[in-house]
Amino acid sequence: MSLLRPLPGILLVSISAIFCYAEEEPTQLLWGDTHLHTSYSFDAFLNQNQSADPDTAYRWAKGLPVIHPYNRTRVQIGTPLDFLVVSDHAELMGVIRAINNDTAELSDEGFFNNLKRWYGSYKLLDAIENETGREIFRNILPVPPENPGGDPVADPANKLGIGLFGDTLQTETTAWSEIVDAAERHNQPGKFTSLIGWEWSSIPTGANLHRVVLTPDGGDKAKQFLPFGSDQSQYPEDLWAWLEETQKTTGTRFIAIPHNSNISKGYMFAQTTLKGQPITAEYARQRIRWEPLVEITQIKGDSETHPELSPDDAFADFEEYPFYIQQTWTPYKVDAADYVRSALIRGLSIEQEVGVNPYKFGLIGSTDAHTGLSSAEENNFWGKMAKDSTPETKRGGFISKGKNSNGWYMAAQGLAAVWADENTREAIYAAFKRKETYATTGPRISIRVFAGRDFDIADAQAGNFAEIGYTKGVPMGGDLARDESNNPVQLLVRAVKDPKEANLDRLQVVKGWVTTDGQQKEKVFNVAWSGDRQLDAAGALAAVGNTVDESIPSYQNTIGAAEFSTLWTDPEFDANHRAFYYVRVLQIPTPRHSQFDGVALQTGTPEEAPATIQERAYTSPIWYTP
Repeated sequence: MSLLRPLPGILLVSISAIFCYAEEEPTQLLWGDTHLHTSYSFDAFLNQNQSADPDTAYRWAKGLPVIHPYNRTRVQIGTPLDFLVVSDHAELMGVIRAINNDTAELSDEGFFNNLKRWYGSYKLLDAIENETGREIFRNILPVPPENPGGDPVADPANKLGIGLFGDTLQTETTAWSEIVDAAERHNQPGKFTSLIGWEWSSIPTGANLHRVVLTPDGGDKAKQFLPFGSDQSQYPEDLWAWLEETQKTTGTRFIAIPHNSNISKGYMFAQTTLKGQPITAEYARQRIRWEPLVEITQIKGDSETHPELSPDDAFADFEEYPFYIQQTWTPYKVDAADYVRSALIRGLSIEQEVGVNPYKFGLIGSTDAHTGLSSAEENNFWGKMAKDSTPETKRGGFISKGKNSNGWYMAAQGLAAVWADENTREAIYAAFKRKETYATTGPRISIRVFAGRDFDIADAQAGNFAEIGYTKGVPMGGDLARDESNNPVQLLVRAVKDPKEANLDRLQVVKGWVTTDGQQKEKVFNVAWSGDRQLDAAGALAAVGNTVDESIPSYQNTIGAAEFSTLWTDPEFDANHRAFYYVRVLQIPTPRHSQFDGVALQTGTPEEAPATIQERAYTSPIWYTP
């Protein structure tokens, strides 16, 4: 077996190396999903999920077989999760479900009048079964702005369709109580953690500004409030203010997680506030206080970067999703404010100007499935919406009229990984707050990253790898300050493949920095890789190869590495430049979920997606401040 090719000053281990890891490490790796919808979400119900409730979601996550809400087959996750957040939409929470079940408590006839106006019927279930449920959903969605580029909330075209349903307060209160009760029933400290949460679903004129809000606290506190929704305000500042006030009055702690930024129309990580005002130190402090994490990957595509933003990154074109959530199709436009890597760099520039970085966030992945099933496995993926669960129904577009997104454009991803002291609400919340988290697109790749200046080459092989990392450096999500020596930043990294999944292709360090004169820079370093490949003069690395047999489909682990362990020193370090570093690990190519469908249908590869992908993981950054 050939050895991995080393770079100067870097120790890499052989593919066949076996480490004797310490039995007691300071933290343990937990896997979960912070973004899952059930039949209590209006859009999930209107798109054929009428039965997968929070109890179903928790049972699936724990590894129990459940009934799929659309195709009614028995389904089961391949590997159970350690934690889950059921994050149903605050807007119309449980309302459509309650109307359908004849348990709604509505104070006026707003919804029924509009349903009759649209469809000539009061019977919601009939509408859904006749495939008009999606039309109801479309009528709730926003329309494109009249004045693109301005404040989308204030735009004349911005109309909040859910207001047509009338007063739904009592029905939403009942639903929230049921959701909280389900979380309390399924929480098992030390074994499985249910975190209480919801989604604030602001989407003015189709700009996706959604946040998942979660709390580590229990039902006694959660039942003292009703989740804040975008029907109360579509400005994130108002959400943060509500979180502040609710924390004061109830003692409840919160985290808000921006998600799916790739379709935010240039607003999620902009250089100004949503209202177009300059970002001040006060705004930056408020934002990073409540939003220490960002969802970098999910079913509606990957939000790390884009080829137009990172033209020198050979892997920037992963799971692109060019569809806005609105009634009428408009062309997709790439904007730096829609992607995480650009935001991290922009945050350094803002910090250089105002003294605080509003985009100093850690990274996680989650699914955003609306099936009640947190499914991120390619060969066990049950779709974004319930109807996407069968190959023959995946081309039924459900978002914009015109060019439609469909089930094959959706990606089977992602997962949230945390390094926590134990599997409890408190420990997971603490890991979220310190940003010792990372994201994967589905595979459970284990990654440890520590930054420092005093590591030895032998540390990369040590059994007590994590203990050394915590003692000599800072973990992912941490900060490294300038020291008197001005020695360059070192990264001590260990990545191990998912034992059930494909081997690893390469390990990369993504660096972003801002020069003293304000120039924004980024670079991807190939740090470790499998086989006998060599870097070219530009630092590029040849492809690992491809063992996928598309006709089955299947792959072979005859290429790639089981793990990488390395000590990397930044060869271009400048002590005067603000910078961040995160690690990206890629698997060898494997079949995409759409290829399994194409083989089953005997139609070949669906035109919406490639036959193969390279799954990956992204760690939270570590920041260097001069």
